[in-house]
Amino acid sequence: MAAYEILLPLALILCLTKLFALGAHRIGFPAVIGMLLAGLLIGFLKYIPSESFRRIFFGEQIREWLSVFAKIGVVLIMFSTGLGTNLKTLKASGGASVVITLFGVIVPMALGTLVSYLFGAGEGLLSHLFYGAILTATSVSVTVATLKELGKLETKVGTSIVAAAVIDDVIGIVVLSVLTGFTPTASGESVSFLPDWWENAKWWLVIIKIVCFFVLAVALGLFLRKRFSKIENKYPHNRRVPILAICVCYAYAYVAEKIFGVADITGAYVAGLILGGTLRETPYVEVKTDVLGYMVFSPIFFATIGMNLDFSGFSGAFAGFGLCYVLVAVAGKLIGCGAAAKLCGFSTKDSYRVGCGMMVRAEVVLICTDKGISSGLVSPAVYPFVFMIIIVTSVLAPLLLKFSYKGELPLRQSGVASAPADQDAHKN
Repeated sequence: MAAYEILLPLALILCLTKLFALGAHRIGFPAVIGMLLAGLLIGFLKYIPSESFRRIFFGEQIREWLSVFAKIGVVLIMFSTGLGTNLKTLKASGGASVVITLFGVIVPMALGTLVSYLFGAGEGLLSHLFYGAILTATSVSVTVATLKELGKLETKVGTSIVAAAVIDDVIGIVVLSVLTGFTPTASGESVSFLPDWWENAKWWLVIIKIVCFFVLAVALGLFLRKRFSKIENKYPHNRRVPILAICVCYAYAYVAEKIFGVADITGAYVAGLILGGTLRETPYVEVKTDVLGYMVFSPIFFATIGMNLDFSGFSGAFAGFGLCYVLVAVAGKLIGCGAAAKLCGFSTKDSYRVGCGMMVRAEVVLICTDKGISSGLVSPAVYPFVFMIIIVTSVLAPLLLKFSYKGELPLRQSGVASAPADQDAHKN
């Protein structure tokens, strides 16, 4: 295949994803839903009865190119998420946010695992657990926008939701790393220069590998932070800073999966976490990363999910599983986070609001699903139900929050001073 042949599919994908993302944003949905629908529409082109036309968009080499671009997109999304994770918020979040996060991870994961087991969706304990782990992700971008509109972002409920979502990212990544580390492909793809006892790691060696990765990542990260501080002092607001940061992101992602058997997205997220937070140039690096990712690579990732939607694994039993899976995805966060807030002294109404705010899913749930499918632990037939989870929670959360605050004045109208809210306090 000539290299120029990828240009037409790229043009179509980027054009449609942008148009659909704008359309989704205008009606109050996350842009990711528009990108997924654009990919779904492109996917229907494979049913056109023209072999030459299908080859233009769905040839084997075209798919390989798009797969590479999509992988880069995933890594950049997770790197940007790490950069946007505010470590100061983590330190100042207090015990309530930690408890809310723990319940918001444990309850959905337990329910998802149980549903997978009862319906036989997974093959073995690790597979059932991965179905549960997918439901641990939280994206509060929709919630933050809603609370800001209502003038409630700076309340106890709003700050607790944002802080809990930040901690949720960290715990979710750790859970994903552990489960991915136990997959056969993770232990079988280690670099060849390591000794045989490392290559044929037992479960306890898998844990050691994961721990070693995080220890070495943090140790190297402390050195890198000092180097980046010197670079940004010498070359303030210079493009070499984000370029070097992205180099670190790619290196962490590669080493994480290739040497330690940890998911590459975990390496990218940890790189972002280390370089973000306190460095003065973090916002500049984050903007440049978002421009790089969301102009080309990230839309391709979301579009290819829609294009590769697979209904071959569907059956009556799996459809029943999927509907229950969507139900527990909503109920898990609502019940888990709501109950935790109640235990931490929130009123019943505020506890309900915390549960509603934490139920939204977006990019990360898709990334976790994609990782499960590539690991062979999750069926591709689950994708339509993951779409449903994103759409249902993105609609329900703002509606339920607005209804719960009906009749209450915003802080700015009730005489309480409110600091300017940062809509991008947490991005997924």
